[in-house]
Amino acid sequence: MAFTFICHASAVSEGSMGFFQAGRKSVLLVWPTGGELKAYRGRCPHGDMPLNDAIFKEQTITCPHHQWGFDCVSGKCVTHLVRNALHPYALRVERDEIQVDVGPVKAAHPPA
Repeated sequence: MAFTFICHASAVSEGSMGFFQAGRKSVLLVWPTGGELKAYRGRCPHGDMPLNDAIFKEQTITCPHHQWGFDCVSGKCVTHLVRNALHPYALRVERDEIQVDVGPVKAAHPPA
């Protein structure tokens, strides 16, 4: 596994969510109240839309584009009878760093 630094541990607190970039890949970090920190690909599996404006309420992550909801612990869709699920990433916390295995990381495109 090749873990990549995503953010400092203070960037996400229990009961919240954060959207981060690792090169060209996006990462959604979710920490449900009373649960464990989770990392998912930052794109909705329904329409491959970015989740940077997703809504996190209680245990559900809701895509802002089509309002599909996903369980923050399992990643499974909870609003439709489909097999779509958020793509999980392996995650670890070392010292003050949250690191995620997103696979090979390519540099982000330079701003236009």
